[in-house]
Amino acid sequence: MPEAVYLHIPFCVNICHYCDFNKVFLQGQPVARYLEFMEMEMKNTVKKYPYDFIETIFVGGGTPTALDEKQLEYFLQSVKNHFITSKLAEFTVEANPEQTTKKKLEIMKKYGVNRLSIGVQAFQTSLLKELGRTHQQEDVFATIKNAKETGIENISLDIMFGLPNQTVDMLNETLDIAFSLQIPHFSAYSLQIEKKTVFYNRFRNGNLPLPTEEQEAEMYKLLIHKMQQNGYHQYEISNFARPGYESKHNLQYWNNNEYYGIGAGAHSYVEGERKVNAGPLKKYMALIEETGFPYIESHKVSFQEKMEEELFMGLRKIAGVSDSTFKRRYGKSMFEIFKQPIHSLMQRGLLKKEGDTIALTKKGVFLGNEVFQEFITLES
Repeated sequence: MPEAVYLHIPFCVNICHYCDFNKVFLQGQPVARYLEFMEMEMKNTVKKYPYDFIETIFVGGGTPTALDEKQLEYFLQSVKNHFITSKLAEFTVEANPEQTTKKKLEIMKKYGVNRLSIGVQAFQTSLLKELGRTHQQEDVFATIKNAKETGIENISLDIMFGLPNQTVDMLNETLDIAFSLQIPHFSAYSLQIEKKTVFYNRFRNGNLPLPTEEQEAEMYKLLIHKMQQNGYHQYEISNFARPGYESKHNLQYWNNNEYYGIGAGAHSYVEGERKVNAGPLKKYMALIEETGFPYIESHKVSFQEKMEEELFMGLRKIAGVSDSTFKRRYGKSMFEIFKQPIHSLMQRGLLKKEGDTIALTKKGVFLGNEVFQEFITLES
């Protein structure tokens, strides 16, 4: 039964060059109507798939803070009506620095938002321009200051590395500025070139000056070292936190728990079934109008797939996966089901065993995708 909710706001004031998430330019879009259909989806979903309580909510995009104050309040009221429970521990909203006014932060606080995830990516103007971002350093500083003054102190910054024309020194500078802001959480991702993006087209045309694999590995090594040096422990491949500030919502995914997905293009995992919502706004709204739900894909997850997902999701966590948890969920030992890949990965120095738990080694953290692949090639 889900204890987590993801809600998708697809509107953006501008489109970043690397982003392949479901998004549309804000101008001229039926925003108010879309939010009404989101509320219909919330209502219908909870009626069909009831929950006991909700522990975490995450609002992503797109750009949730592209909503104006009236739209934001309507949306958050809808969320409150259908998902706010006394056990809610974490309510995160993704924020773009240049669109997050103090008034919007006050509205968020009023409706229970207690965590902000700010898309920073880098602190160099040249890199921000390269990425298609429109904020400046000052916007980030102002957003963090306003959030803290509003009473939202649980703040995470997104940082990217492996960017076009980025050097190790540039990443070092970005990290030093980030640490000076005294916030409790960082997500740090290497650039992935995705189809249907500006970067993909430039890459295909040979016009994207990326760092070498060695330089990117050096950046990741620097990142891990400096995070540790500054009191942030790495609890997942791409996430670092001060103790007690780990993302409870993302841990729902990595622990292979079920969750609701609301909005255009959102994914959900409910009653053992993974579903995908229609992405285009017109199709999303038309399906809800016709059937009450916007699903375009549905897949019943087999028992074998659930066990595989337990491993390749759980091994993203630095703490790894315990056999006692695995046995409780599946009635069998992972050392029996996955004997061959676990043995092979340990022989290659990518996995380690401590007690009844397996986890990535330091080498394995750098080669995570190779490890995960070993658990999704078995017969399903």
